[in-house]
Amino acid sequence: MLTKSNSNWFFLALALAVTVSAQGQEPLNLHDCMEYAISNSTKMRIQQAAVGDAQIARRDAALALFTPQINAQTYAYYNFGRSIDPQTNTYFNTTSFHNNYGVSAGIDLFNGFKAVNNYKISKTGMLIAGSQEKQVEADICLAVMEAYYNVVYYKRLCDVYEEQVAVAEQALAKARRQEELGQKGHADVIQMEADLADRQYELTNTRNMYDNQKMTLEDLMFWPLDEELAIVTDYRSFAGAQDERGALDGNSVIPSDSEESIVAFALEHNPGVRIASWQVQNAKRELNTAKWQLLPSLGLSAGWNTSYYSYQGAATASFGEQFRNNGGEYIELSISIPIWNRMSRQGAISRKRNALSKVTAELDQKRRDVESEVRRAIQDREGSALAYEQAQHKAEVQAEAYTLNLKKLEQGLISPLEFQTANNNYLKAQADEMNSLFKYLIKQAVVRYYNGVEYVNQ
Repeated sequence: MLTKSNSNWFFLALALAVTVSAQGQEPLNLHDCMEYAISNSTKMRIQQAAVGDAQIARRDAALALFTPQINAQTYAYYNFGRSIDPQTNTYFNTTSFHNNYGVSAGIDLFNGFKAVNNYKISKTGMLIAGSQEKQVEADICLAVMEAYYNVVYYKRLCDVYEEQVAVAEQALAKARRQEELGQKGHADVIQMEADLADRQYELTNTRNMYDNQKMTLEDLMFWPLDEELAIVTDYRSFAGAQDERGALDGNSVIPSDSEESIVAFALEHNPGVRIASWQVQNAKRELNTAKWQLLPSLGLSAGWNTSYYSYQGAATASFGEQFRNNGGEYIELSISIPIWNRMSRQGAISRKRNALSKVTAELDQKRRDVESEVRRAIQDREGSALAYEQAQHKAEVQAEAYTLNLKKLEQGLISPLEFQTANNNYLKAQADEMNSLFKYLIKQAVVRYYNGVEYVNQ
């Protein structure tokens, strides 16, 4: 039974639940979209499986290096016909039963440092798998960022075109009224109808692009197909957040670090470069292992075995007695000297040497690519920042010109064709402003990534 006090809490909670249900999903910002994509991407799941394989490989290499191989075996068989009597070592014809048990252990004392190098290779393989996972994560985040900004861009264009359609509809309705009053000619009205049709056509195309880019973002995030994705699309929030970070300062961009320091940091810490460097290390170890296989190998093994036998029609000792009496131990030291194996070891050395040359060239190419990408990203960031500042100024001027031309059109001081030209310039200026801002944000994010800040943490 509800009292007056707890009934108030009950109805308050019920009202909050209804409000949340009515509002639906909370809009996701860029950071939320990145985290969701990382958590649900099939590429990340595939790479995580690769990390698991690397962990297993490291465990196997450690066990091969530090622990012996231990085996247990047994067999039993019936023999019908001629066989050897183990007591007299003579042949006889009778049915016999033989049963054998054994345990053995062996370890390689020297095998050309194969186990040691394999263990080092497996440890480096763990580092490679981890860096590959980071690289996949960065690729996903960058793709999500570009798709997210495209969605915001086309959503803002849709809003602008909707405003323009509304203004064109009002202007057309007023022009028709003025035509009835004899204040405007029919040609002017037809021109304004054509202008409205153009605006509606552009609005439809822009909505289609918005839907397409939103679908791309949903695919990158692996968003459920039966749920609607809502994201933050307030254009002003991006410009405001950018100003708060201090990336734009007046008419110039002041990088937080010098170009050379960013390049040096990227060449040392970039996942792609680190992966290529570790692959060179592993290739050197594999080449050394192949060379050492030309030397003899040394192994140590020990074991114990026992047996039981019986003959049809003959009296034999019991199983327990034979199990104890027939038991024996052994220890074995073996050496294997390679003499001729049809050039397989020499061929392995040649292949490993070629593999080392290949990964060394790939490392040089990767370092060159990363350095070029960093310098290009810094240059693009500075250029896009200046372009954004100029686009801002152009948008402000065109907005003022559009307002003045709209008043002139209402007063009949300019023709609809002249107003359409001014309107087109205004729309283009707004689109250029948004496009240049988002380009700058992406280039700035790329530079920060090469400087050690992951996309998801920006």
